Amino acid sequence: MARGRGSRSLTKVEFFMRTGSYGSLKLAAAFSLAFVTACGDYAPERDLEGYSAEEIYKRAEYEITTKDFDTAAHYFGEVERLYPYSSWSKRALIMEAFSFHRGRDYEQARLAAQRFIDFYPADEDAAYAHYLLALSYYDQIDDVGRDQGLTFQALQALRVVIEQYPETEYARSAVLKFDLAFDHLAAKEMEIGRYYLKRKHYASSVNRFRVVIEQFQTTQHTAEALHRLVEAYLALGLTDEAQTAGAILGHNFQSTEWYQDSYALLTGQGLEAKSLGNNWLSAVYRQMVRGEWL
Repeated sequence: MARGRGSRSLTKVEFFMRTGSYGSLKLAAAFSLAFVTACGDYAPERDLEGYSAEEIYKRAEYEITTKDFDTAAHYFGEVERLYPYSSWSKRALIMEAFSFHRGRDYEQARLAAQRFIDFYPADEDAAYAHYLLALSYYDQIDDVGRDQGLTFQALQALRVVIEQYPETEYARSAVLKFDLAFDHLAAKEMEIGRYYLKRKHYASSVNRFRVVIEQFQTTQHTAEALHRLVEAYLALGLTDEAQTAGAILGHNFQSTEWYQDSYALLTGQGLEAKSLGNNWLSAVYRQMVRGEWL
C-alpha cells in the first residue's frame, strides 16, 4: 500500500490498487471481466478453488472499480480462506476491511481490520488497519441526540493512530477527526444542559455546562457554556458564581454575542462581570489569570 507524504488521497480507489509488478489496473480489469464470464456474479466456492490467489484477488479489485464493495469483500475473503498462508492473503485481508468499510458494513470492517492487526501487528499496513478500525466507529457517529458510546470508541481508536503512527498521513487525518469527535461530545453535553435549563432544572443544567468548561474547554462550545452558567446561577440566586462566569467569559470571549447577552443579564440586576467568592469558577478564573487555563 502506498506510503509517504506524497501519497494520494485515502478516498481514491487508485490508492489501494496494487500495480507495478502485479500489472496495470487496466489489465486486471480485463482479466476480471473474463473471470466474471466464467464464474458469474458469485462463483461457487468449489469453482473458486480452481483459481489462484492472484486471480481471485484481481477479481476483487475489479469489483471495487465497479463500486460493488460487498462482492469485493466476498472475493477478498475467499483469498484469505483458500490461501491463508500466502502473501496474497495478508494483502486481501486489509482490502477486505477497506471494502466492508466502503460498503458501510462497519461491524465487518472492524472485524477484518482487527484480524489484520492481530495477525500482522508489525506490518507496514498495520497503521492503515488501525485507521480503518477508527473510521468504522467515527463514520457511525450520528447527530448529538444519539447515544455517544460510538463517539468514545472512535476517540480511543483515533488516539491509537495518532500516538502509535504520528508520522503517517493517517495520523494527520486522525487528528482532525479526533477534534471533530471531541467537539461532538461537548455538543451533547450542551444539548442536555440546554434541555434542563429550559425546563428550569437549573442545578442539573449547571452540572452539564460545568463538564464543558472543565473537560471540553478547547471546543467551540465554551463561550455558550459560560453564558448558560450565568443564566442558571442567576436563576438559582447564586450571584457570585454568575458574576465569575461572566468575568471568565469577558476575559476570553468579549467580542462574542454570548458575552454581550451575559453582560446585559448581569447589569440588568445591578451586577457586574467580576470574580467573586470561593467556588469552582473562581478557581478557574485565578488559573486563567495566571495563564494556566484555556
